[in-house]
Amino acid sequence: MWVKLCCLLLYFLALFVLARVFEAVAWYESGFLATQLVDPVALSFRKLRTILECRGLGHSGLPEKKDVRELVEKSGDLMEGELYSALKEEEASESVSSTNFSGEMHFYELVEDTKDGIWLVQVIANNRSPLVGKVHWEKMVKKVSRFGIRTGTFNCSSDPRYCKRRGWLKSTLIMSVPQTSTSKGKVMLKEYSGRKIEVEHIFKWITAHAASRIKTIYNSEHLKEEWNKSDQYRVKIYLFANLDQPPAFFSALSVKFTGRVEFIFVNVENWDNKSYMAEIGIYKTPSYILRTPEGIYRYGNNTGEFISLRAMDSFLRSLQPEVNDLFVLSLVLVNLMAWMDLFITQGATIKRFVVLISTLGTYNSLLIISWLPVLGFLQLPYLDSFYEYSLKLFRYSNTTTLASWVRADWMFYSSHPALFLSTYLGHGLLIDYFEKKRRRNNNTDEVNANNLEWLSSLWDWYTSYLFHPIASFQHFPFDSDWDEDPDLFLERLAFPDLWLHPLIPTDYIKNLPMWRFQCLGSHCDEEMLETFPDSESDSDSENKEVFSSDREVSEDDELSTFHRCSEGERLGGVETCSCASQYCHQEPCERKARSYGSYSPAGDMEPDWSAWPSDMLHCTECVVCLENFAKGCLLMGLPCGHVFHQNCIVMWLAGGRHCCPVCRWASYKKKQPYTHPQPLSSEPPS
Repeated sequence: MWVKLCCLLLYFLALFVLARVFEAVAWYESGFLATQLVDPVALSFRKLRTILECRGLGHSGLPEKKDVRELVEKSGDLMEGELYSALKEEEASESVSSTNFSGEMHFYELVEDTKDGIWLVQVIANNRSPLVGKVHWEKMVKKVSRFGIRTGTFNCSSDPRYCKRRGWLKSTLIMSVPQTSTSKGKVMLKEYSGRKIEVEHIFKWITAHAASRIKTIYNSEHLKEEWNKSDQYRVKIYLFANLDQPPAFFSALSVKFTGRVEFIFVNVENWDNKSYMAEIGIYKTPSYILRTPEGIYRYGNNTGEFISLRAMDSFLRSLQPEVNDLFVLSLVLVNLMAWMDLFITQGATIKRFVVLISTLGTYNSLLIISWLPVLGFLQLPYLDSFYEYSLKLFRYSNTTTLASWVRADWMFYSSHPALFLSTYLGHGLLIDYFEKKRRRNNNTDEVNANNLEWLSSLWDWYTSYLFHPIASFQHFPFDSDWDEDPDLFLERLAFPDLWLHPLIPTDYIKNLPMWRFQCLGSHCDEEMLETFPDSESDSDSENKEVFSSDREVSEDDELSTFHRCSEGERLGGVETCSCASQYCHQEPCERKARSYGSYSPAGDMEPDWSAWPSDMLHCTECVVCLENFAKGCLLMGLPCGHVFHQNCIVMWLAGGRHCCPVCRWASYKKKQPYTHPQPLSSEPPS
């Protein structure tokens, strides 16, 4: 999880740097930045009209360019970034969808029960034509959708009783606006009564009703009273402008932030005395002033703070977020972090998607479960002070220059989703490349696994947990205080062996100890062969005959013979083992090269036991291949203490025999370490 979180933070850092690079390229090519002010005089009539439409100001009665330019100047400063966004939005010919209501319940659920937005609904009476034609209605939908106003069509033929009860006997337009200034208040429906069925006139009617919810100040005395008043609203935003009514985006935001932010419009059109404005720090109009308990903030001075609905909406959301805003943000971050698993996971393609689906389900479930107690705690009255301090922290942090850069980058990448997805994919491919390179350096085999191999291993894993869940959970090393393994005891009772053998993962093999066999002498192998007396040649020939006959014995009988031999017996202070090879005798093994015990015939022929792990039994022969250990060969030990050639024991274990060839102790279970006895002191007692 922490790896994916670090990868996600690196991705956000890369997005931030990439945005700065784009700004530098735009400045180099055009010579201006997004925060640079634009002189409206230099703009064409079409661009000025586009700016007014994006801000929500009517211009139907202004045929002259001069009047349109003055209206733009009265509504706020124009920046290069806002001009670019407005022109791009106008060029985009995307059709905006409109809702078709199926009946009373559908209308009530979306319109009357939604108390934080504005709805414009065209009601078509039974057997009547619509009030607004199809072409004009599409223009109307596109125009009002810029300000977050949702639209729909209610055909009375689908529910004539509801239309008759509402009094909709003729086709009309219905507007839904929250009635009170409290969050989740009542909703009132207003019917259009104008005679002119034109887009501009209907839009003026909508903006007039939306602006009526905003508190308007017409004189300095009223401003002074309102400025010094303390009420339930912690955050207030003032618009000081010489306009008849506030822009449509300002009115739409007042509906969207009902109960969180109070919107106040100060009409300074006929003011003679503006001394109080100078006292509170307002020296020019138009000005957008944010008043918080922490102080005054002038909107429009930092990066990305445009006079538009989208820019001011992101600004206010960062200052006064709802719980739903935080939940959506956490949901997006968690899913972005979960998708990193698609690139971090190596191996087969099917494996990547299976792991991705599992991670998505796990992360989203944990997110929802963790949010439930948070929502419960927020309802407690004792946490009001904590909630206020949290909002204060949000206001302090989101009025900084860095926060304005982050908001500007968010608006840029959200308006270019293809760029966002391509950078995320490129970042993921880089992670995949470095992760694959790292695992190849570690000699991990799963990098080259194909889909069929992984599906086969997945099925083996599933069946192992299904039929033998206890054995599958025992991974080496396993810290246990038990000297005897109950699972091993149960397996020994199963005779004849009709149970399914547990399919145990072989990951524990790479954790087994490995080392090189070294001798104290320079020619250990040659001298070791010379140490055998000539008198033993006859017994060796006899043993060879016995060995050739015993080769026909089955593997299970051989292992059971090994098992019956006692392990690690000590006789007279000498480390012994009676299960060296297929010549199993009842007496303890002597110190010979073919015995599974210590080997010390002479000083220069003595193996270097100091290189062996302390919990391994001393021996010089591998009972799997029945060959002596050569100098420099690679050895591997099992948890029981027996030692073999590394290749021999790996092949033994990989074949499904997860036990020691000598003592049958489970190769994936830890055993109490063996301690070598201390040699007896040769000094006589005093």
